[in-house]
Amino acid sequence: MAGHSKWAQIKHKKKAVDAKRGKLFTKLIREIMVAARIGGGDPAGNPRLRAAIEAAKGANMPKDNIERAIKKGTGELEGVAYEEVTYEGYGPGGVAVLVEAMTDNRQRTVADLRHIFSKHGGNLGEPGSVAWMFEKKGVITVEKSEADEDTLMDVAIDAGAEDLVDQGEVWEVHTDPKNFDGVKRALEDAGIAMVGAKLDMVPKNVVAVTDAALAERVLKLMDAIEDNDDVQNVYANFDIPDEVLDKVGSA
Repeated sequence: MAGHSKWAQIKHKKKAVDAKRGKLFTKLIREIMVAARIGGGDPAGNPRLRAAIEAAKGANMPKDNIERAIKKGTGELEGVAYEEVTYEGYGPGGVAVLVEAMTDNRQRTVADLRHIFSKHGGNLGEPGSVAWMFEKKGVITVEKSEADEDTLMDVAIDAGAEDLVDQGEVWEVHTDPKNFDGVKRALEDAGIAMVGAKLDMVPKNVVAVTDAALAERVLKLMDAIEDNDDVQNVYANFDIPDEVLDKVGSA
């Protein structure tokens, strides 16, 4: 399938680990703050903030933390001013990597990312070097136990979804950004619970990584980028066959 990426599947498994390390809360709080600063503190009139709050609730973030992050974003409480920055680069094997960060110090963030890419056999690229390989899509994640393929397909496609992607333990419903809210509402109305719903950058085509040693290098790069405190999201266009992934100890 166009845009199918093993990184998307691996990220689903990593979320629980990130939550245990506390990193997930840090990233969610920054997203709430920036969303509130840009679009205001009322989620009813700010779709991005509404999505950020839902993601935070889905991660069991306490209500007080969410409200405090909103107030910091709107300026009601003092807080660090973060700005959004996108970085682009290549990993081992020519894998395209798109990094979305929120930082209070651009120089620190770009230096850190340049070091991470270099250490793991990649390189940080110029703006526009890989962004054209990705397109923004609404991505809604549903556990397979919630709905069978035919039921989920009927509900999602009727509401305007473009594709249903098998990501191992979960389904991913892909939509045009303008249809994202409508598809999400349709799934809610059908009683289909979602474990994630956000706008993502989906690769148009994928690079097959069939060598276990190369796959391990790619995954170590991705882990290192994600572990950087300033990084919010990492997108990549690699696909590792399951039989190769099984040989990679760090997967």
